[in-house]
Amino acid sequence: MAADHSSPLSARLRWSLFTVLCIAGVFNAMDRPIIAILKPDMMADFGWTDSDFGDLAAVTQFSAAFAFLFTGWLVDRLGVNRSMQVGATAWSLAAMAHGWALTTWQVVAARVGLGVTEAVQTPLTIKTVASLFAPDKRSFAFGFATLLAGAGTIAMPFVIPSLAAEVGWRGALVAGGIGGLVSLIAWMWLARGLAVLNARAANPTVAEAAEDAAYGPILLARATWAIVVAKALSDMTWWFINFWLADYYRKVFGLSTLELAVPLAIAFAGSGLGALLAGWVSTRLLEAGVSPNRVRKGVMLACALLVAPLPLVLGLNSFWPVAVMIGVVMAGHQGFSLSIFSTITDVVPRAKVGRVTAFGAFMGNMGGVAISLVTGRVLDAGFGFVPLFVFAAASYLVALAWFQLLLPVIRRPEDAPTPAPAPAA
Repeated sequence: MAADHSSPLSARLRWSLFTVLCIAGVFNAMDRPIIAILKPDMMADFGWTDSDFGDLAAVTQFSAAFAFLFTGWLVDRLGVNRSMQVGATAWSLAAMAHGWALTTWQVVAARVGLGVTEAVQTPLTIKTVASLFAPDKRSFAFGFATLLAGAGTIAMPFVIPSLAAEVGWRGALVAGGIGGLVSLIAWMWLARGLAVLNARAANPTVAEAAEDAAYGPILLARATWAIVVAKALSDMTWWFINFWLADYYRKVFGLSTLELAVPLAIAFAGSGLGALLAGWVSTRLLEAGVSPNRVRKGVMLACALLVAPLPLVLGLNSFWPVAVMIGVVMAGHQGFSLSIFSTITDVVPRAKVGRVTAFGAFMGNMGGVAISLVTGRVLDAGFGFVPLFVFAAASYLVALAWFQLLLPVIRRPEDAPTPAPAPAA
């Protein structure tokens, strides 16, 4: 196995820092399963309909999407260490603000604040992976991050109802904010004195390139549009499942909030294990000499095919096969998403990784806005989940076809052919 020369930090410290960042990401994302699991409590408090809940989800997604246009630049500008300090502080305080939301508009304001601030996490994670790990090991790092996120999400259906029974849904969101601040303290202790985590201190040339590289050149690159459109199409399904899976189980199988714990745990276990497996397979193949192009697209195709049978759950009357199939679908999504993020680190210069990642997340969240708005209205109109599941099944294959069209060959800069020297005059 090749040595990792991407960072002067020890392997133990690199993985410790990255683990803390991933745990902070779990708290960053806690608001979504909390809102989904405690939807009946919130709807009872405020008298919302399915369309109202869909609109709330869309507002959160839109605010995050808008923020992504700036957080990528922020991460590239500040570097990993300062971005973590600013981001974790901001999203933790925004989550805690839900504790004082007593009206619908106050909930909306808190959700907007959280959407804006939590948008730091995605470009920060990808930038951290690009900074700390060698190219062939990045897929496994992404898989590890998703596994930790999945483990946190698995625990939430068991923890959140009990927590909400004691402190209410507002208190559950406050707890997430407190967890984010604790993670930040752990990060600052590990990162003390490590200027290498700050792009400006460690590499002024990279920092200057990040400052000078505007969004314009990024938007002109075919690779950017291959990545971001594929991200938008696939993320529609991810956000649909995150916000509406609990509701599907309630409406189709009559599950209570407490009974949702096991099926949601199965779904998110599939999510984490799928990402870890996809990352491990990708890393092993790359270390064996298989080209990034074959590895990334092969994993994407396999994962798209895992999602394709999703509409079959609509014909199942037994609950457990449905829960297992949803877990397989979540595994497929995460393997597909991991390959997209890995492609960013393959083809995008490190100084631009934050912005390309953030623009992809912007498009993914806009896909989430669209699916949230559509889902609420489709359900209120009485069409049920059939058209939504059919779209979800096809979205990954369409995304892969687009990806292949715009990016027929994935080639790392160091693998590009060296131009022949000009003939002597």
